[in-house]
Amino acid sequence: MILLRTRSTRFVGCGLLLCTAGLLINLNGCGGSNAAQSGITSVSASCVPSSIQFNQTSKCSAVVNGTGNFSSSVTWSVDQGTIDQNGNYTPPENATTASVKATSTQNTSKFGTASVAVTSPIQHVVVIFQENRSPDNLFQDPKLIAAGANIQNYGISAAQPGVHIPLTPVPLGCPPDNCQTYNPDHSHEHAFLDMYDGGKMDGAYKIEAFCQKPGTYCLNGQGNYSYAYVQQSDVAPYFQLAETYTFADNMFQSNQGPSFPAHQYLISGSSAAAPPGMSGDNLLLAENPLGITNGISANATGCTAPADELVQLIDPTTGDESNKVYPCFDRPTLTDLLNAKKISWRYYAPTPGSIWTAPNAISHMCGPAHSTACTASDWTNNVVIKPIQVLTDISNNQVASVSWVIPGGQASDHPVINDGSGPSWVASIVNAIGDSPYWANTAVIIAWDDWGGWYDHVAPPLILNQYEIGFRVPMIVVSPYAKANSITHTFYEFGSILKFIENTFGLGNIAPTATLTYADQFQGTGDLSDCFNFTQTPLTFHTIPAKFDAAHFLNDKRKPTDPDDD
Repeated sequence: MILLRTRSTRFVGCGLLLCTAGLLINLNGCGGSNAAQSGITSVSASCVPSSIQFNQTSKCSAVVNGTGNFSSSVTWSVDQGTIDQNGNYTPPENATTASVKATSTQNTSKFGTASVAVTSPIQHVVVIFQENRSPDNLFQDPKLIAAGANIQNYGISAAQPGVHIPLTPVPLGCPPDNCQTYNPDHSHEHAFLDMYDGGKMDGAYKIEAFCQKPGTYCLNGQGNYSYAYVQQSDVAPYFQLAETYTFADNMFQSNQGPSFPAHQYLISGSSAAAPPGMSGDNLLLAENPLGITNGISANATGCTAPADELVQLIDPTTGDESNKVYPCFDRPTLTDLLNAKKISWRYYAPTPGSIWTAPNAISHMCGPAHSTACTASDWTNNVVIKPIQVLTDISNNQVASVSWVIPGGQASDHPVINDGSGPSWVASIVNAIGDSPYWANTAVIIAWDDWGGWYDHVAPPLILNQYEIGFRVPMIVVSPYAKANSITHTFYEFGSILKFIENTFGLGNIAPTATLTYADQFQGTGDLSDCFNFTQTPLTFHTIPAKFDAAHFLNDKRKPTDPDDD
């Protein structure tokens, strides 16, 4: 009798077992007693689909080839995400390419691999950065408080031990008939250290107020002027957004100072004076510039500032703020990572020289120190000196993958210089996105750049050094995948926004080798994942009512105003 050797191929993970042979006259089963010596010859793996989003799964299967009487079982493993022993792969919530591995249980040197590309259902991130408010100051919303938001309507003072000082209502802006015209100090060297008071949060009475124009609420000097909240009628759109989507009541500044360094953290995760490995990389930009002007406000800050402009640096190890330098730096930024992966971005800002226009202080984004104008390719291709263009970009289907939206002073919420239109401005952007095809794949993150010198009762849960992790600021996350009617108490700071963008687009970190850690690698702070549920049915958008609509801003012919100095 003629007997031919047989070879078996066994498929696992999909429940299929197949035995094949060539010309067979007598077959003793697959790998029967007359077969050649048993052994695994190869393992291959595949996953279907091979490209998925965070909210999807992939089914993986393995093919085990061998001779003789061999085992077809495999052990599944994966470098990112999870996979069960039936081959069901669940991805992580960050864009990546996962490597799935099927290893023979009989011979662990034999394995097969397959790749699964993981992408986010979020394809656009819009960061709207407003100005100078704390949660206790801006979100005295009875519904949020009843739902568990950590908002307090009184403060404490070391000058009045045991006394609860009620927060008093003030208008948001400065419309002609009801004007809030004082601006609390919110520098690091004075206001932050005074209010923090070693973590007791009882020093706000020392914060100086500066009356900057006549008005009903014109206050000067020290007093309990920081113990105030914005009257609810002025901020109804903010309340609606926070109640409908996810409100973060444990969001903090990365830094302990005012607007100029805060805006640097939002694009860099740091305000370092030099790139990693260079002299000055251990010092941080701490305050706003001196405010020297050359008569051209458009060129007043950053790499186009007057030659005698200076800004204070801080040694975060010692707290020393004696060093002053010209306000033009060159550290890595998140935009460098976006450029490297050819991911589009835009930075909308009111004027080229504003302290709120972060790219103007980064030489590779603007130009060399003492330039007369920003002319670098990052600037000319991506910086838009016209905030309202974000509305036309939405309507014209020209939204970049990542956008930073910085308002002019009128809509900024900044004390004194705002006209009360900030909540409508933010609502107009959200409504434009919500009423467009972008709603299906966009996350809008609304945050405020610093606490503005207003009282807040929550001490930072973590102080990294003499400058990093400041006071609370509000944050709202709006998306069809945002958790509805949700309040998150997760510890966030500006680096959390950067982490979310990095995870969404698979970017990596900004400065992984930096000795002074950048905020996108801060330990103990979240990455906004707690704000989303990518497996939920996407939320249907409903218009946010507001006093002014998009047409109001598109038809507003006033020149955007800059902050006075902070």
